[in-house]
Amino acid sequence: MVMSKVVLSYSGGLDTTVCIPLLREKYGFEEVITVTVDIGQPRSDIELAEKRGKKYADRHYTVDAREDYVKALFQLIKANGNYEGYVLGTALARPVIAEKIVDIARKENAEVIAHGCTGKGNDQLRFENVFRQYGFKVIAPMREMNLTREWEIDYAQKHGIEVPVTKEKPYSIDENLWSRSIEGGRLEDPSYIPPEDVFEWTSISDEVSDGQEIVEIGFEKGVPVSLNGEELDGLELIDRLNRLAGKYGIGRTDMIEDRVLGFKARENYEHPAATVLITAHRDLERLVLSRRELKFKKFVEEEWAELVYYGLTNDPLFDSLNAFIDKTQERVTGWVKLRLLKGSVMPVARDSPYSLYREELVSFDKFGIDQKYAEGFSVFHGIQGRIYRMLKK
Repeated sequence: MVMSKVVLSYSGGLDTTVCIPLLREKYGFEEVITVTVDIGQPRSDIELAEKRGKKYADRHYTVDAREDYVKALFQLIKANGNYEGYVLGTALARPVIAEKIVDIARKENAEVIAHGCTGKGNDQLRFENVFRQYGFKVIAPMREMNLTREWEIDYAQKHGIEVPVTKEKPYSIDENLWSRSIEGGRLEDPSYIPPEDVFEWTSISDEVSDGQEIVEIGFEKGVPVSLNGEELDGLELIDRLNRLAGKYGIGRTDMIEDRVLGFKARENYEHPAATVLITAHRDLERLVLSRRELKFKKFVEEEWAELVYYGLTNDPLFDSLNAFIDKTQERVTGWVKLRLLKGSVMPVARDSPYSLYREELVSFDKFGIDQKYAEGFSVFHGIQGRIYRMLKK
């Protein structure tokens, strides 16, 4: 093993780009190897990261992990993945990225991995849990040197490093197939209304401003497999839905989020496809799962989402939760139709061969059961509460 070599998890943005010279100047590494992992971010971002990595680092790798990420997203959909209103796009991506970084570190025979996360966020924990699992030493210049984004911008300018950030717009943006997050600058202030120009995926376009649209999502065992009757792979389905639902302004979240370290942070997200798919999946589950299954699954989903948010997908509990979730999804097959309209999505129809709905049992016009049988149930329903009220009088 050679200690003069470090592998850097590289996005191509401000933080990770200034890490390259810092790892040489402050840490003494002779070789800095950058790795960009493709999880569905825009091709222009991948190309920019490749260009910068090849220009500033000693070697650069780009790894395609989109299929791995889609597989993880399918499990998220089954779990209705949601942490306090956040659909976990970045959180779920980090372990996928980290595993690919480890592969390159092994290939390069390096024993040190670096990242550009700060000491205030969640990503440091998500990355390092994976890196440390495989025995790598971890270096985090942003955290260890207590760097501010303003200092980074000045440092980059002094070193002739081109970065897409200015002091006027110091936003940190993370984008992948599932979601886009925007933070930093004035957006950190909970009382500040974000300007419209920070959003790219969600805006009500002129062509749909007064309109609406019905879309149909087909599922097989909890996994989305078709859009409007056309079978699509996960990448294409999510991409199409992001563009389609984004035109209606669907999938924008502005929230106060509880970070792992205990801080409350203001976060802004865009996630059109995620909003539509999770809404459709929940609706189909209500049709096919029993009341007690739905009730218990809510507890499982909350724990599942927290493990993902905390970056603890290697915890044995995560495997156990997934086993339960997969069992419930054996009957989540069918379709859901949803109405897209000015920032909102609402299920309007659904069907499944495993539906627990029976028209003859609930219709006012059909009699699949003699209603007189309900009288005995009614006599005993609420009896303890009635006794309590009588005693109280």
